[in-house]
Amino acid sequence: MSKQKFGLTVKKSENFSTWYTQVLDKGEFLDYYDVKGCYILRPNGQFIWSEIRRWFTNEIEKINVEEYSFPMLIPKAFLEKEASHISDFSPEVAWITKCGDEVLHEPVAIRPTSETVIYPSFAKWISSHRDLPLKINQWCNILRWELRGTTPLIRSKEFLWQEGHTAHLKKSDADEEVLYVLDLYYRIYKELLAVPVIKGIKTENEKFAGADYSTTVEGFIPQVGRGIQAATSHHLGQTFSQMFDVKAQIDDNSSEFVYQNSWGFTTRSLGIAVMIHSDDKGLVLPPRVAKTQVIIIPCGIKTKTKDEDKKKLINVVEKIKRQLLSANIRAQVDSRDNITVGYKYNHWELKGVPLRFTIGPEELEKKEICVYKRNTGEKSQVQYNEDIANITSKLLDEIQKELYDKALVEQNSKIKYVKDFPEFIKFLDNNFLLMTPWCEKSECEEEIKKRSTKYEDGKILLAGAKSLCIPFESKEFNNETCIICNGTCKRYTLFGRSY
Repeated sequence: MSKQKFGLTVKKSENFSTWYTQVLDKGEFLDYYDVKGCYILRPNGQFIWSEIRRWFTNEIEKINVEEYSFPMLIPKAFLEKEASHISDFSPEVAWITKCGDEVLHEPVAIRPTSETVIYPSFAKWISSHRDLPLKINQWCNILRWELRGTTPLIRSKEFLWQEGHTAHLKKSDADEEVLYVLDLYYRIYKELLAVPVIKGIKTENEKFAGADYSTTVEGFIPQVGRGIQAATSHHLGQTFSQMFDVKAQIDDNSSEFVYQNSWGFTTRSLGIAVMIHSDDKGLVLPPRVAKTQVIIIPCGIKTKTKDEDKKKLINVVEKIKRQLLSANIRAQVDSRDNITVGYKYNHWELKGVPLRFTIGPEELEKKEICVYKRNTGEKSQVQYNEDIANITSKLLDEIQKELYDKALVEQNSKIKYVKDFPEFIKFLDNNFLLMTPWCEKSECEEEIKKRSTKYEDGKILLAGAKSLCIPFESKEFNNETCIICNGTCKRYTLFGRSY
């Protein structure tokens, strides 16, 4: 197989879209399926999702969230119960209308989200304040028949997610949980995926349909200058409890509608991490979630190498592997003898393995390992001894930190504070996110989007900027005025083009 066919054929900086699909495909992260917008997660990708699931489940169990599994089919009547909620999803809802040749009397929808599936059960399970709080989570697949162009993991017809749904007697308890879960999402991105995200609250235009308010963590893909919603945690107030009659009896004479939250995190997170960290050699995976953290490659074995020397080398390699595995470091040996060492190097680089250890006769003599860091390409020599697991663990932590720090510096360098609309457009068109004074009126928000949209021959060439969030943290606000109407502003809002 030629090098060109084996590796990537385009550069990240030159053709981002093609580069991204090649990285996923050739890095064996996912495979394509015959239904457009649906994909097969391969072990390299599935392992990361499983690690996220394990970590998140452990954390939400600390606040007494329990696992459930609900049906994926929704009666039409359930969806119609909340028209305003489902209106955001209605163009993407897939309906089952026939079974064989028989037309169904009442079509059923495949879940685009599960509020209308779960809350009728809440109404049955909650009768007294003693039944509260009720906290559930499920891991499942979701179907939204995306009408726009699809991008693997980022915008798919079918995707995996977790969705949490909780009911509370007090609004203050629900509010506290919203932020607790949002912080868990922030930690997944920072601690597991080494991706910086921005915490904030959605504007009224952008909040989840039916929610009192929506909080979010927002990512940024600097190569294309686009923000991306990374996860959301919503306070639903009493909207859905009133709709589905979810009430708790307080005493003999009174009952109250419960306060509800919903929060979700999807496999979009995997695509964000791949986009941010990977390079022109292939995937670059964060060590904490990489399926293989260390690949060990014996080298320098030739046809004239004595069997005794081969055996000695392999024994050392296997011993190092055992030491790493015993320290819960995910290590693997590539001892295939039908391919070249160079091919092995390219293969594991393409798959994004964080560390490569190489040992040949020369290293054997010196009791050394040649270490290669995937993220920087840096090479070094380390002694192999009983402390090799500790040395390796420190190297993996170092890589994890380097990935996050690099991404954070790049993100911060592409966020610009602007005070007027010409400046807004100038930096927007140079792939920046904008921290902007805005009056928080929806008509000005729409005007920003309208005036920043690019057209060619009467068709949209480039979508306009939208509000991504009102960040919880920003530099001190100095009484600037709205960039559209010059009205009074209270704080900065983050705007940008987005996926």
